[in-house]
Amino acid sequence: MKKLVGLCACPMGLAHTFMAAEAIEQAGKKAGYEVKVETQGADGVQNELTREDILGATMIIHAVAITPEGMERFEGLEVYEVELQEAIKNADGVIKEIEEDLGL
Repeated sequence: MKKLVGLCACPMGLAHTFMAAEAIEQAGKKAGYEVKVETQGADGVQNELTREDILGATMIIHAVAITPEGMERFEGLEVYEVELQEAIKNADGVIKEIEEDLGL
């Protein structure tokens, strides 16, 4: 099973963080991925990605407008960073583009 992990964060951590997370989750599932998306916002970290989640991922997407907490978890790995608005408006296209880049 292909696995996609995501991390969404913005300064306020309200609507856009969760809209991007939902869009990535829906698009990922539609593309045949098992999906887990961590959010970092006004209410702290939710659905935190473990090192095991991250290392087992076929694709890692960061939709962020700030530097998230715990970035060291991703050191040495290929992370695709997109703007929150891009994830919200075109998550299907983002995943397709990354798949092409990865040769999937």
